Amino acid sequence: MAEYYFLSQLPSLDGVSENMALPITEERFLELCQRFLAKNAQNEISKLTLAPPKEHEKSTSALVEAWNKGERDLRFALAKARAEKMKKTIDTENKNFSAELVKVARTAIEIESPMEAEKFLNRYRLEFLESLRPLDTFSKEAVFYYGLKLKLISRMRQFNADIGEAAYKNIYNSIMNGERLEAIQ
Repeated sequence: MAEYYFLSQLPSLDGVSENMALPITEERFLELCQRFLAKNAQNEISKLTLAPPKEHEKSTSALVEAWNKGERDLRFALAKARAEKMKKTIDTENKNFSAELVKVARTAIEIESPMEAEKFLNRYRLEFLESLRPLDTFSKEAVFYYGLKLKLISRMRQFNADIGEAAYKNIYNSIMNGERLEAIQ
């Protein structure tokens, strides 16, 4: 019952355009979660991520499980497509990817601009998340859906072309020079 009151207070994230301010911050969302949700739901909210670990971690939520699997598979498919493009092999743990996922990965790596490729991937992620949207709009699963969508939209808003290009060149140069460098955050 707490989810009903909680979710009915949240502003809609549907139809939020790129140049509009988000109607709620992640911090405010987390504050409200602490106020209205049971401890087990709060625990699940604290584990929501856009970058699930490579190794599967069990979730109590079917939606979170599906999101994590989908995102993990996308990342593996991207790695495989990039490796194939460079004529290298990569261990994808014998995963079989759907034709759609292979097409998305191949399309993304063929996009010249890293920023445009990331926008393309985020549109795919939003569509995938939308396919997981629970029918019961006042359930714990709906809270998890909202949290993931808010995280994804917030992440998309943080993109900066100049910083991204500098990080991309830094990583590219380190790969070409045989160094092992991570992205600047």
